[in-house]
Amino acid sequence: MRDSAGIPGGTEAAGGSPKPPRSRRRRLLRWIALGLALLVLCGAGVGWWIYRKLDANITEDTSAAAELERYERERPAHAAGGSQNILLIGSDSRSGKENARYGQDRGTERSDTAILLHLPADRRSATAVSIPRDLMTQIPSCLTENGSRTTERLAQFNWAYQWGGAACTIRTVEKLTGIRIDHHMVVDFGGFKRMVDAVGGVEICLKEPISDPEAKLKLPAGRQTLHGEQALGFVRARYSLGNGSDTERMARQQQFLGSLVRKVQSNGVLLNPGRLYPLLDAATSSVTTDPGLASLRDLYELVRGVRDIPTEQVKFLTVPRRPYAADPNRDELVQPAAAQLFEQLRMDRPVTVAPRTAETEQAPQTARAAEGEASAAPPGTGSVPTPVPTFTGTTADTADCR
Repeated sequence: MRDSAGIPGGTEAAGGSPKPPRSRRRRLLRWIALGLALLVLCGAGVGWWIYRKLDANITEDTSAAAELERYERERPAHAAGGSQNILLIGSDSRSGKENARYGQDRGTERSDTAILLHLPADRRSATAVSIPRDLMTQIPSCLTENGSRTTERLAQFNWAYQWGGAACTIRTVEKLTGIRIDHHMVVDFGGFKRMVDAVGGVEICLKEPISDPEAKLKLPAGRQTLHGEQALGFVRARYSLGNGSDTERMARQQQFLGSLVRKVQSNGVLLNPGRLYPLLDAATSSVTTDPGLASLRDLYELVRGVRDIPTEQVKFLTVPRRPYAADPNRDELVQPAAAQLFEQLRMDRPVTVAPRTAETEQAPQTARAAEGEASAAPPGTGSVPTPVPTFTGTTADTADCR
Protein backbone atom coordinates (compact mmCIF):
# COMPACT_ATOMS: atom_id res chain seq x y z
CA MET A 1 0.00 0.00 0.00
CA ARG A 2 1.47 3.29 -1.13
CA ASP A 3 1.83 6.32 1.13
CA SER A 4 -0.38 9.22 0.10
CA ALA A 5 2.76 11.37 -0.12
CA GLY A 6 3.57 9.48 -3.26
CA ILE A 7 0.28 10.32 -4.89
CA PRO A 8 0.41 13.52 -6.89
CA GLY A 9 -2.22 15.96 -5.72
CA GLY A 10 -2.71 14.00 -2.48
CA THR A 11 -4.61 15.63 0.44
CA GLU A 12 -2.03 14.84 3.12
CA ALA A 13 1.46 16.31 3.51
CA ALA A 14 4.54 14.16 4.00
CA GLY A 15 4.38 14.84 7.70
CA GLY A 16 0.95 13.28 7.88
CA SER A 17 -1.02 16.43 8.86
CA PRO A 18 -3.83 17.60 6.58
CA LYS A 19 -3.36 20.88 4.70
CA PRO A 20 -6.18 23.38 5.10
CA PRO A 21 -7.71 24.50 1.80
CA ARG A 22 -6.28 27.70 0.35
CA SER A 23 -9.54 29.63 0.86
CA ARG A 24 -9.64 28.59 4.51
CA ARG A 25 -6.08 29.84 5.05
CA ARG A 26 -6.97 33.16 3.48
CA ARG A 27 -9.98 33.55 5.75
CA LEU A 28 -7.81 32.78 8.79
CA LEU A 29 -5.22 35.39 7.76
CA ARG A 30 -7.96 37.96 7.25
CA TRP A 31 -9.32 37.35 10.77
CA ILE A 32 -5.83 37.61 12.26
CA ALA A 33 -5.20 40.88 10.40
CA LEU A 34 -8.58 42.22 11.50
CA GLY A 35 -7.85 41.28 15.11
CA LEU A 36 -4.46 42.98 15.02
CA ALA A 37 -6.00 46.09 13.46
CA LEU A 38 -8.63 46.20 16.21
CA LEU A 39 -5.93 45.86 18.87
CA VAL A 40 -3.94 48.72 17.32
CA LEU A 41 -7.06 50.90 17.09
CA CYS A 42 -8.01 50.13 20.69
CA GLY A 43 -4.47 50.87 21.85
CA ALA A 44 -4.43 54.12 19.92
CA GLY A 45 -7.84 55.03 21.29
CA VAL A 46 -6.79 54.36 24.86
CA GLY A 47 -3.55 56.29 24.31
CA TRP A 48 -5.46 59.25 22.86
CA TRP A 49 -7.95 59.17 25.74
CA ILE A 50 -5.11 59.18 28.29
CA TYR A 51 -3.36 62.02 26.47
CA ARG A 52 -6.53 64.15 26.33
CA LYS A 53 -7.30 63.46 30.00
CA LEU A 54 -3.82 64.42 31.20
CA ASP A 55 -3.73 67.44 28.90
CA ALA A 56 -7.10 68.65 30.21
CA ASN A 57 -5.89 68.32 33.82
CA ILE A 58 -3.52 71.29 33.52
CA THR A 59 -4.77 74.70 34.67
CA GLU A 60 -3.57 77.62 32.54
CA ASP A 61 -2.75 80.90 34.29
CA THR A 62 -3.88 83.40 31.65
CA SER A 63 -4.35 86.27 34.09
CA ALA A 64 -0.67 86.21 35.12
CA ALA A 65 0.38 86.12 31.46
CA ALA A 66 -1.74 89.20 30.70
CA GLU A 67 -0.33 91.14 33.68
CA LEU A 68 3.26 90.25 32.79
CA GLU A 69 2.69 91.35 29.21
CA ARG A 70 1.59 94.75 30.53
CA TYR A 71 5.04 95.19 32.13
CA GLU A 72 7.07 93.57 29.35
CA ARG A 73 9.28 96.65 28.83
CA GLU A 74 10.59 96.63 32.39
CA ARG A 75 11.29 92.90 32.54
CA PRO A 76 14.80 91.42 32.07
CA ALA A 77 15.75 90.18 28.62
CA HIS A 78 15.32 86.53 27.69
CA ALA A 79 18.40 84.41 28.37
CA ALA A 80 20.48 83.67 25.30
CA GLY A 81 21.51 80.21 24.23
CA GLY A 82 18.50 78.19 25.35
CA SER A 83 18.78 78.25 29.15
CA GLN A 84 15.51 78.48 31.08
CA ASN A 85 14.42 79.81 34.47
CA ILE A 86 11.27 78.39 36.05
CA LEU A 87 9.70 79.72 39.25
CA LEU A 88 8.14 76.97 41.39
CA ILE A 89 5.59 78.33 43.87
CA GLY A 90 4.07 76.35 46.73
CA SER A 91 0.82 78.03 47.71
CA ASP A 92 -0.56 77.94 51.26
CA SER A 93 -4.13 78.33 49.97
CA ARG A 94 -6.81 76.96 52.31
CA SER A 95 -9.51 76.90 49.64
CA GLY A 96 -11.02 73.60 48.55
CA LYS A 97 -11.78 70.43 50.48
CA GLU A 98 -8.19 69.15 50.55
CA ASN A 99 -6.68 72.40 51.86
CA ALA A 100 -9.41 73.42 54.34
CA ARG A 101 -8.00 71.21 57.09
CA TYR A 102 -4.89 73.41 57.33
CA GLY A 103 -6.72 76.53 58.44
CA GLN A 104 -9.58 78.89 57.73
CA ASP A 105 -10.01 80.09 54.15
CA ARG A 106 -9.83 83.89 54.34
CA GLY A 107 -9.80 84.31 50.57
CA THR A 108 -6.06 85.01 50.47
CA GLU A 109 -2.93 82.92 50.03
CA ARG A 110 0.81 83.40 50.25
CA SER A 111 3.78 81.62 48.72
CA ASP A 112 4.68 79.04 51.35
CA THR A 113 7.66 78.02 49.19
CA ALA A 114 9.38 79.69 46.24
CA ILE A 115 12.16 78.02 44.26
CA LEU A 116 13.96 79.45 41.25
CA LEU A 117 14.91 76.51 39.01
CA HIS A 118 17.67 77.25 36.49
CA LEU A 119 18.16 74.85 33.57
CA PRO A 120 21.35 75.63 31.60
CA ALA A 121 21.41 75.52 27.82
CA ASP A 122 23.31 72.20 27.74
CA ARG A 123 20.81 70.57 30.17
CA ARG A 124 23.67 68.80 31.96
CA SER A 125 22.74 70.19 35.36
CA ALA A 126 19.93 71.92 37.25
CA THR A 127 20.14 74.47 40.05
CA ALA A 128 17.23 75.07 42.45
CA VAL A 129 17.50 78.21 44.59
CA SER A 130 15.13 78.65 47.53
CA ILE A 131 13.94 82.20 48.21
CA PRO A 132 13.04 82.77 51.89
CA ARG A 133 9.40 83.67 52.46
CA ASP A 134 10.47 86.23 55.09
CA LEU A 135 13.03 87.97 52.86
CA MET A 136 12.59 91.75 52.93
CA THR A 137 12.50 93.03 49.36
CA GLN A 138 10.92 95.66 47.11
CA ILE A 139 7.53 94.49 45.86
CA PRO A 140 6.29 96.44 42.82
CA SER A 141 2.79 97.83 42.30
CA CYS A 142 0.62 94.81 41.58
CA LEU A 143 -2.89 94.11 40.32
CA THR A 144 -5.11 92.56 43.03
CA GLU A 145 -8.07 90.21 42.58
CA ASN A 146 -10.56 93.05 43.06
CA GLY A 147 -8.98 95.09 40.26
CA SER A 148 -7.19 97.65 42.41
CA ARG A 149 -3.44 98.15 42.46
CA THR A 150 -1.07 98.10 45.41
CA THR A 151 1.69 100.65 45.86
CA GLU A 152 5.34 99.65 45.53
CA ARG A 153 6.82 99.02 48.95
CA LEU A 154 9.42 97.17 51.01
CA ALA A 155 7.82 94.05 52.47
CA GLN A 156 8.47 90.39 53.12
CA PHE A 157 8.67 88.32 49.96
CA ASN A 158 5.63 86.08 50.42
CA TRP A 159 3.28 89.07 50.56
CA ALA A 160 3.76 89.44 46.80
CA TYR A 161 1.73 86.32 46.12
CA GLN A 162 -1.06 87.41 48.45
CA TRP A 163 -1.27 90.85 46.88
CA GLY A 164 -0.98 89.95 43.20
CA GLY A 165 -0.62 86.19 42.71
CA ALA A 166 1.97 84.61 40.43
CA ALA A 167 2.47 87.72 38.27
CA CYS A 168 3.38 89.87 41.28
CA THR A 169 5.72 87.18 42.62
CA ILE A 170 7.44 86.81 39.24
CA ARG A 171 7.96 90.56 38.90
CA THR A 172 9.32 90.68 42.47
CA VAL A 173 11.81 87.89 41.73
CA GLU A 174 12.89 89.53 38.49
CA LYS A 175 13.53 92.86 40.25
CA LEU A 176 15.40 91.06 43.01
CA THR A 177 17.62 88.93 40.78
CA GLY A 178 17.71 90.55 37.33
CA ILE A 179 16.80 87.09 35.95
CA ARG A 180 14.00 86.63 33.41
CA ILE A 181 11.41 84.06 34.55
CA ASP A 182 10.46 82.02 31.49
CA HIS A 183 7.81 79.80 33.09
CA HIS A 184 6.09 79.28 36.43
CA MET A 185 4.23 76.50 38.23
CA VAL A 186 2.01 76.77 41.29
CA VAL A 187 1.23 73.74 43.50
CA ASP A 188 -1.01 73.75 46.59
CA PHE A 189 -1.00 71.45 49.64
CA GLY A 190 -3.33 68.85 48.11
CA GLY A 191 -1.38 68.69 44.87
CA PHE A 192 1.90 68.15 46.70
CA LYS A 193 0.45 65.22 48.67
CA ARG A 194 -0.97 63.57 45.55
CA MET A 195 2.37 63.69 43.75
CA VAL A 196 4.24 62.18 46.70
CA ASP A 197 1.68 59.37 46.98
CA ALA A 198 1.86 58.76 43.22
CA VAL A 199 5.56 57.80 43.44
CA GLY A 200 4.94 55.53 46.40
CA GLY A 201 6.36 57.89 49.04
CA VAL A 202 9.79 59.43 49.55
CA GLU A 203 12.53 58.11 51.83
CA ILE A 204 14.25 60.34 54.40
CA CYS A 205 16.50 59.79 57.42
CA LEU A 206 15.98 61.61 60.72
CA LYS A 207 18.72 62.02 63.32
CA GLU A 208 16.12 62.57 66.02
CA PRO A 209 12.35 62.13 66.36
CA ILE A 210 9.92 64.90 65.33
CA SER A 211 6.78 65.93 67.17
CA ASP A 212 5.09 69.01 65.70
CA PRO A 213 1.34 69.32 66.45
CA GLU A 214 1.01 72.45 64.32
CA ALA A 215 2.33 70.61 61.27
CA LYS A 216 0.35 67.49 62.27
CA LEU A 217 3.61 65.54 62.28
CA LYS A 218 5.02 62.89 64.59
CA LEU A 219 7.92 60.77 63.35
CA PRO A 220 10.50 58.50 65.00
CA ALA A 221 14.22 58.83 64.36
CA GLY A 222 15.84 56.81 61.59
CA ARG A 223 15.15 55.77 58.00
CA GLN A 224 11.54 55.94 56.86
CA THR A 225 9.30 56.58 53.88
CA LEU A 226 6.96 59.55 54.04
CA HIS A 227 3.64 59.59 52.22
CA GLY A 228 1.30 62.46 51.43
CA GLU A 229 0.25 63.93 54.78
CA GLN A 230 3.53 63.17 56.56
CA ALA A 231 5.55 64.53 53.64
CA LEU A 232 3.60 67.79 53.68
CA GLY A 233 4.11 68.12 57.43
CA PHE A 234 7.84 67.46 57.05
CA VAL A 235 8.43 70.20 54.46
CA ARG A 236 6.19 72.69 56.30
CA ALA A 237 7.30 72.05 59.92
CA ARG A 238 9.22 74.96 61.36
CA TYR A 239 8.82 76.03 64.96
CA SER A 240 9.36 72.68 66.71
CA LEU A 241 12.48 71.68 64.74
CA GLY A 242 16.03 72.93 65.22
CA ASN A 243 16.14 76.66 65.93
CA GLY A 244 12.76 77.23 64.30
CA SER A 245 14.20 79.28 61.45
CA ASP A 246 12.89 79.31 57.91
CA THR A 247 16.46 78.58 56.76
CA GLU A 248 16.35 75.15 58.42
CA ARG A 249 12.92 74.50 56.95
CA MET A 250 14.22 75.27 53.46
CA ALA A 251 17.14 72.89 54.05
CA ARG A 252 14.62 70.13 54.87
CA GLN A 253 12.65 70.98 51.74
CA GLN A 254 15.80 70.69 49.67
CA GLN A 255 16.64 67.34 51.28
CA PHE A 256 13.14 66.08 50.54
CA LEU A 257 13.15 67.32 46.93
CA GLY A 258 16.53 65.69 46.37
CA SER A 259 15.12 62.37 47.53
CA LEU A 260 12.04 62.91 45.34
CA VAL A 261 14.24 63.49 42.28
CA ARG A 262 16.10 60.26 42.99
CA LYS A 263 12.81 58.38 43.33
CA VAL A 264 11.31 59.75 40.12
CA GLN A 265 14.50 58.98 38.16
CA SER A 266 14.54 55.42 39.44
CA ASN A 267 13.28 52.57 37.27
CA GLY A 268 10.56 51.95 39.82
CA VAL A 269 8.68 55.00 38.54
CA LEU A 270 9.70 55.94 35.00
CA LEU A 271 9.65 52.37 33.69
CA ASN A 272 6.58 51.23 35.62
CA PRO A 273 3.32 52.19 33.86
CA GLY A 274 1.40 51.41 37.04
CA ARG A 275 3.33 54.20 38.82
CA LEU A 276 4.07 56.48 35.90
CA TYR A 277 0.44 57.15 34.97
CA PRO A 278 -0.64 58.06 38.55
CA LEU A 279 2.38 60.38 38.75
CA LEU A 280 1.47 62.10 35.47
CA ASP A 281 -2.17 62.30 36.51
CA ALA A 282 -1.28 63.77 39.92
CA ALA A 283 1.26 66.19 38.48
CA THR A 284 -0.92 67.54 35.69
CA SER A 285 -3.99 67.89 37.92
CA SER A 286 -1.97 69.59 40.67
CA VAL A 287 -0.27 72.44 38.82
CA THR A 288 -1.27 75.83 37.51
CA THR A 289 1.16 76.99 34.85
CA ASP A 290 1.79 79.80 32.39
CA PRO A 291 0.44 79.24 28.84
CA GLY A 292 3.90 78.14 27.68
CA LEU A 293 3.69 75.00 29.86
CA ALA A 294 -0.06 74.46 29.87
CA SER A 295 -0.11 71.37 27.66
CA LEU A 296 1.11 67.82 28.10
CA ARG A 297 3.39 68.25 25.08
CA ASP A 298 5.06 71.33 26.59
CA LEU A 299 5.56 69.58 29.94
CA TYR A 300 6.91 66.50 28.18
CA GLU A 301 9.46 68.57 26.28
CA LEU A 302 10.57 70.13 29.56
CA VAL A 303 10.88 66.76 31.33
CA ARG A 304 12.62 65.15 28.36
CA GLY A 305 15.29 67.82 28.51
CA VAL A 306 16.13 67.19 32.18
CA ARG A 307 15.35 63.53 32.80
CA ASP A 308 18.92 62.37 32.11
CA ILE A 309 20.66 64.93 34.34
CA PRO A 310 22.85 63.00 36.83
CA THR A 311 21.61 63.32 40.40
CA GLU A 312 24.96 64.77 41.50
CA GLN A 313 24.33 67.64 39.09
CA VAL A 314 20.89 68.49 40.51
CA LYS A 315 21.87 71.19 43.02
CA PHE A 316 19.88 72.81 45.83
CA LEU A 317 20.78 75.93 47.78
CA THR A 318 19.23 78.93 49.50
CA VAL A 319 19.87 82.46 48.34
CA PRO A 320 22.56 83.96 50.63
CA ARG A 321 20.66 85.54 53.54
CA ARG A 322 20.98 86.68 57.16
CA PRO A 323 18.65 88.16 59.79
CA TYR A 324 17.26 91.54 58.76
CA ALA A 325 18.95 94.37 60.69
CA ALA A 326 15.67 96.07 61.61
CA ASP A 327 13.85 92.85 62.57
CA PRO A 328 15.71 89.57 63.30
CA ASN A 329 12.52 87.64 62.48
CA ARG A 330 12.91 88.69 58.84
CA ASP A 331 15.72 88.10 56.32
CA GLU A 332 17.92 90.22 54.08
CA LEU A 333 20.38 89.29 51.33
CA VAL A 334 24.07 88.81 52.04
CA GLN A 335 26.12 90.83 49.58
CA PRO A 336 28.10 90.43 47.41
CA ALA A 337 27.32 86.70 47.64
CA ALA A 338 23.71 87.05 46.47
CA ALA A 339 24.69 89.25 43.53
CA GLN A 340 27.37 86.71 42.53
CA LEU A 341 24.83 83.89 42.58
CA PHE A 342 22.31 85.83 40.50
CA GLU A 343 24.99 86.73 37.96
CA GLN A 344 26.08 83.09 37.61
CA LEU A 345 22.51 82.09 36.84
CA ARG A 346 21.82 85.09 34.62
CA MET A 347 24.93 84.42 32.52
CA ASP A 348 24.29 80.64 32.52
CA ARG A 349 27.55 79.88 34.29
CA PRO A 350 28.18 76.91 36.61
CA VAL A 351 27.06 77.12 40.23
CA THR A 352 29.07 75.06 42.71
CA VAL A 353 27.58 73.91 46.02
CA ALA A 354 29.31 72.39 49.06
CA PRO A 355 27.75 70.58 52.03
CA ARG A 356 26.95 72.45 55.22
CA THR A 357 29.73 72.29 57.81
CA ALA A 358 30.22 73.63 61.31
CA GLU A 359 32.00 76.59 59.73
CA THR A 360 29.21 77.42 57.30
CA GLU A 361 26.59 77.02 60.01
CA GLN A 362 28.34 79.77 61.96
CA ALA A 363 28.35 82.03 58.89
CA PRO A 364 25.55 80.59 56.73
CA GLN A 365 25.07 81.22 53.03
CA THR A 366 28.29 83.13 52.33
CA ALA A 367 30.13 82.53 49.08
CA ARG A 368 33.78 81.64 48.94
CA ALA A 369 36.26 80.80 46.19
CA ALA A 370 36.19 77.17 45.13
CA GLU A 371 39.61 75.56 45.44
CA GLY A 372 41.14 74.93 42.06
CA GLU A 373 38.21 76.48 40.16
CA ALA A 374 38.28 79.82 38.38
CA SER A 375 36.74 81.33 35.30
CA ALA A 376 39.26 81.78 32.51
CA ALA A 377 40.34 85.31 31.68
CA PRO A 378 40.19 86.38 28.01
CA PRO A 379 43.41 85.38 26.20
CA GLY A 380 46.04 88.11 26.15
CA THR A 381 44.34 90.41 28.65
CA GLY A 382 46.69 89.60 31.52
CA SER A 383 43.78 90.03 33.94
CA VAL A 384 43.48 87.89 37.05
CA PRO A 385 40.89 85.08 36.73
CA THR A 386 37.73 85.65 38.78
CA PRO A 387 37.10 82.87 41.33
CA VAL A 388 33.94 80.85 40.78
CA PRO A 389 31.83 81.15 43.98
CA THR A 390 30.93 78.08 46.00
CA PHE A 391 27.67 78.17 47.93
CA THR A 392 26.39 76.15 50.83
CA GLY A 393 23.92 73.56 49.61
CA THR A 394 23.36 69.96 48.62
CA THR A 395 22.67 67.77 45.60
CA ALA A 396 20.08 65.11 44.82
CA ASP A 397 22.90 62.55 44.94
CA THR A 398 23.67 63.26 48.61
CA ALA A 399 20.10 63.84 49.76
CA ASP A 400 19.51 60.21 50.69
CA CYS A 401 20.03 57.84 53.60
CA ARG A 402 23.65 56.72 53.82
